[in-house]
Amino acid sequence: MNTSLTLLLASCLLLGACSAPEMLAPRDGTVPAGTDLSGNWVKREISPAERRRLREAIDKTDGTDGNASSRQRSARGGSRSVRGGLVHVFLETGSALKVTQTAHALFISFDRSVVEEFRFGENRQVSIGAVQAQRVTGWEDTQLVVETLDRNGMKLTERIYLADGGKTLRREITLRSNKLEEETVVQEFDRVE
Repeated sequence: MNTSLTLLLASCLLLGACSAPEMLAPRDGTVPAGTDLSGNWVKREISPAERRRLREAIDKTDGTDGNASSRQRSARGGSRSVRGGLVHVFLETGSALKVTQTAHALFISFDRSVVEEFRFGENRQVSIGAVQAQRVTGWEDTQLVVETLDRNGMKLTERIYLADGGKTLRREITLRSNKLEEETVVQEFDRVE
C-alpha cells in the first residue's frame, strides 16, 4: 500500500472515532469496606449565592445562548432541534438529605419530597419526560460517582463522599458542556444526630 493511501485510511479512521458519540464507562458496583453514607444531613450553606452559583454553572455548560425561556421550552419538548444539553434536569438539590445505603443502592431523600435511587454498578438509560440520558453509578475509592450524559454531550457528574472523619457529607457537582467546559459546585452537609 502506498503512503498516501495509508495516511488517508488512518485519517478516515481517526475522524470516524472522533465523531462517535461518547459512552460512559461502567463503574465498580462493590461498596468499599467500611463505607456507609447513611444518615440525616443538613446543608451548611443555604444562601441565594449558593443557588446562584449552581444556576450559573448550568447556564455556562448547557450549550444554549443563556436564554432561560428557550431552555424551558426545550425541556418541555417545545423545540425539536435542541443544540444545548438538558442533563441538568436530572440534578436534584435540597437543604436536608436523608441518605439510606444498602448493599446494592443509595437512596437520597431531598427535603422529604424527592427520592433519588442510585444503583451501584448501574449502566442504564434514564429519562424525565422526553429527556433521556445514559447513567452509570459506582465507586471510585470511597466516593460514590454518578455520571449522567445526555444525547447532546452535556454531562453531569456527582461525587458523594464522607469528609472530616464522617461528620461531613460532601457532594461535588460537575457540569460539563459538549465543548468540554466544566463548572463545579461543592455542597457540604453536616450530620444530624
